[in-house]
Amino acid sequence: MSSEKRTRLGFVQGLAAGLALLLISGGTSGFTNAETGVAQQAGTRSAAQGGSPAESLSNAFARVAKLVEPSVVNISSEQIVRGGGASRDPFGGLLPFDFFFDIPRDQMQKSLGSGFVVDSRGYILTNDHVVKDATSIKVSFQDGRELTGTVVGMDSLTDLAVVKVNAGNLPVLKLADSDTVRVGDWVLAFGSPFGLEQTMTAGIISAKGRYIGAGTYDNFLQTDAAINPGNSGGPLVNLDGEVVGINTMIFSQSGGFQGVGFATPAAMAGNIYRQLIDHGKVTRGWLGVGIQELTPALAKSFGMKTTDGVLVSNVEPGSPAEKAGLRPGDIILSYNGNPTDDTRDLSLAVAESRVGTSAKLEILRDGKPMTVQTPVGERPAETASTTPPTERRNQGKLGLTVDDLDANSARQLNIPSTNGALVTDVEPGSPADRGGVRPGDVVREINRKPVNNVAELQSAIAGLQSGSTVLLLVIRQGQPMFLALELS
Repeated sequence: MSSEKRTRLGFVQGLAAGLALLLISGGTSGFTNAETGVAQQAGTRSAAQGGSPAESLSNAFARVAKLVEPSVVNISSEQIVRGGGASRDPFGGLLPFDFFFDIPRDQMQKSLGSGFVVDSRGYILTNDHVVKDATSIKVSFQDGRELTGTVVGMDSLTDLAVVKVNAGNLPVLKLADSDTVRVGDWVLAFGSPFGLEQTMTAGIISAKGRYIGAGTYDNFLQTDAAINPGNSGGPLVNLDGEVVGINTMIFSQSGGFQGVGFATPAAMAGNIYRQLIDHGKVTRGWLGVGIQELTPALAKSFGMKTTDGVLVSNVEPGSPAEKAGLRPGDIILSYNGNPTDDTRDLSLAVAESRVGTSAKLEILRDGKPMTVQTPVGERPAETASTTPPTERRNQGKLGLTVDDLDANSARQLNIPSTNGALVTDVEPGSPADRGGVRPGDVVREINRKPVNNVAELQSAIAGLQSGSTVLLLVIRQGQPMFLALELS
């Protein structure tokens, strides 16, 4: 178990065992009138003229609390838990707080999280993990009302969900433009930590654009405002009472808050919740390309002086990218005029593109700049890949043990043909090891030339010069990727 645990906060109470679990939450914004869309002004930035800075800040906090709290809700849900024992997290061994304790089999379990009103017709934004698999949901408001909630839609990729209650004319929080939030800006977190409803804590934005390995669309705001189990789904707001983020998770060695919390940016949440309200699901853009980071070694192999851009490792047959003429080995420099500095930038930009529109890509192909227009398709559901077998034969000069690819191995590896050489072992410290080759990889190209079997790979390796850089195209768990190997 990792010493650092990625903790999703939501209070969970097992009815039979009395086990308590808590989930954290994120932020939202100032109230708006749902009919007019005009935000009620918090007026906090001009608070307390003539007072000390501390008094001004105190007054600002109090005014934000008065504005925000009527829109913040406590969400209590029940789930039937099947399957015993603690679960391991699929993201790098960091455990969500949901799985921090063993949970008995076939047990009714209660969990507690937070949320806030985003539409006066009764729509509430929260975290997916707060209401996932819920058999019943109760939503409690500051004024004492307790209403039954139903799930309108959920999006596990961003850990967001929308719950509907049968009520109207509810006070709404406005979403801020989270892209303009600055590191160092004051923020306030609202929610129900440890079941303590209508709790507010203060802190600052510690960092932006955090990637923490939670998923494809990681782009978190980091804050030191105290968020704890039970805060999940609650708003993180600025001093105007506008939501800048949705409190979602923390890093912790103890299970409690240690100054490092993460919130989903309002800019992302706004797009997600509107789709969930309108359609009950989220539709994302898709090009149909496999991409990878352009490392210094790969950049050198492709004749580039910098690592700017994203390398195309695969183009799916029949995809929008194939129709637009994209090829493996292309380097994408920008998407609709915005630089693509890494794979996350491109993934987020494509996902947020409207299906059916056209996107302009600036690319490099064989060192020559090109502009490509590609249609944006709809992202299909992901499919699972298989784990390859391991055999041993044919030691190679790069530090590879390879074997010919038979039909059975190709099926297990999710590869449509038997072309290539299957890597069954990698010598520690070898060029292949340093370059990132792994057992189970299938070598399909070497220095941009096809490899159909072991004999062709060995023939190509025999002609390599010491000190050169070798560019391999391999298939890993069904996905092509380039690797650059430095020969010492």
